[in-house]
Amino acid sequence: MVNIYSLYDDELMDLESLHKGYRNDIIVKVGNLFYKLNVYDMVRLKQDFEAEISEYGYFQIESNLIIVEEVTKENIKKTVKELEKQNYFEELKPITYLDESELKLL
Repeated sequence: MVNIYSLYDDELMDLESLHKGYRNDIIVKVGNLFYKLNVYDMVRLKQDFEAEISEYGYFQIESNLIIVEEVTKENIKKTVKELEKQNYFEELKPITYLDESELKLL
């Protein structure tokens, strides 16, 4: 079973993540392990890619990057559930410390 959490779950975060095209506060619990995800849409990923290539000459991809059509709760939930079915999280490094009291169920 997979549980999906965020650190900031309110309407403002929903709107900001949709308009900014990313969300970096998603935590997924699979079994007893927690994983942090960075969720982007293609527009934002392309903007970051082009900016870093232009400025630094290379692009360093975020760890645990998930790309969705739009950064919405629904898309995040759907994607995480599909990734869990494919055992995606077995390939990731879990978080070593997390204060569970800060998490809000997505």
